[in-house]
Amino acid sequence: MRVFALRGANSAARNDANSILDATDELVRDLMERNRLEPDSLVSIIFTLTPDLDAEFPAVAARRLGLDRVPLLCAQEVPVPGSLPRVIRVLVHYYAPDGHRPRHVYLREASALRADLESAQ
Repeated sequence: MRVFALRGANSAARNDANSILDATDELVRDLMERNRLEPDSLVSIIFTLTPDLDAEFPAVAARRLGLDRVPLLCAQEVPVPGSLPRVIRVLVHYYAPDGHRPRHVYLREASALRADLESAQ
């Protein structure tokens, strides 16, 4: 077993709690399904939000998915002019067998952030 890192992002429809939680739920579920991850294999998760999203913590969605024993951290992205709005990003550290190939996940409008990754969509 070794530690891997996954990246992903999703866009929220609006700056309200339900939109942030729904986008985060979709992102975390998709990452876990595509990579066949179980909560016990997760080391930590870092969420970031663009400055225009401040109505809820993405970690709330992760806790609702049963990730109550995984260290979670939320932070704000650097406000770069012209960057894609309403984006939730995630960095997941997890254990997997050697030879595992991480499958990153970029959804909705956030898929434009990493169109170069075949596994991102």
